Amino acid sequence: MSKYKLPRPTEAELEILQILWEHGSGTVREIHEILAITKKTGYTTTLKILQKMTDKGLVKRNESQRSHIYEAAFQAEQTQKQLLGDLLKRAFSGDPGKLVLQALSEHKTSPEELAEIRKVLDDLESRTKKRGKK
Repeated sequence: MSKYKLPRPTEAELEILQILWEHGSGTVREIHEILAITKKTGYTTTLKILQKMTDKGLVKRNESQRSHIYEAAFQAEQTQKQLLGDLLKRAFSGDPGKLVLQALSEHKTSPEELAEIRKVLDDLESRTKKRGKK
């Protein structure tokens, strides 16, 4: 990813981004109907948030049809990386170990997730050892 700083979404914007990442794209009505399953909000509120998200560059709006189609401007991983980096700096003084330990101590982790974490740690350790030999 480039050094370009992505716009930081608000909590409400993140909820809409989650919908777009899962469904790909949608009209205001489609997005609002999915959002309304878990959150009581008005159609005009959803529209207003999407308009602000367009202005911020978080979503792209296709205006070629009568009902505008919205899609996320960035992949989920790009946004997650930026938010995680920000959290790491602000809450954990840039210490990834503290962040991981806190995350693992706060939530139940499945054996599959632990195996995946072990694999990532093993890969990181292997790369670090290879760099040390050069």
